[in-house]
Amino acid sequence: MTSTPGPGRAALEARLTPAARTWLGDALTEAAAAAATPAAPSAYIAHTWELRFAAAGRYCGQEHADAARALLLGEARADLETLTRLYQHGSAAERRAVLLALPALVPGPGALPLVDDALRTNDTRLVAAAVGPYAATHLDRHAWRHAVLKCLFTGVPLEAVADLARRAAGDTELGRMLTDYAAERTAAGRDVPHDLRRALALTGETTTTRPEGPSEES
Repeated sequence: MTSTPGPGRAALEARLTPAARTWLGDALTEAAAAAATPAAPSAYIAHTWELRFAAAGRYCGQEHADAARALLLGEARADLETLTRLYQHGSAAERRAVLLALPALVPGPGALPLVDDALRTNDTRLVAAAVGPYAATHLDRHAWRHAVLKCLFTGVPLEAVADLARRAAGDTELGRMLTDYAAERTAAGRDVPHDLRRALALTGETTTTRPEGPSEES
């Protein structure tokens, strides 16, 4: 598995205040203690580092919260059950941190329900986090195409979509969906965004208009 996202511990600590560095060190020690006793961690150890996970923004600053939470998840060796609990009970910022950590912590498709949940929201922070490398690896073609459209609907830049060029290449069904969306916008007197045109070009389509006719999604 790859390392958790964001800067390493030393790089993060260099950006923190002394008080925040102390707080992070204590939090990581507690997370490591929980990981060291995976069979039956005490309720106190497990609960304490998860409280630290929630409080990372307050103690490390919102600009460093994702990195701090990533380090905590990695140090605790958070499993799918733990990640799911943190996601379900967390704030939007905590959910985002869980989504960003999925490629490093979940080797298979077991966390797709979390990705699906994020893609059902209109929170652009969650949508952007949901279309990262984990989605690129594990979402099936149907769900991935709709994730791309969700980015366009909500204004999330397509640069957030991991592996966009590879997965969109030659995808005629995605091309059809994008063409239809472009036509809807044009009919409503709205501009066709550059991102939509760029994604359409990746599929091999060369126009935002398409003759009417049946299509079959693969």
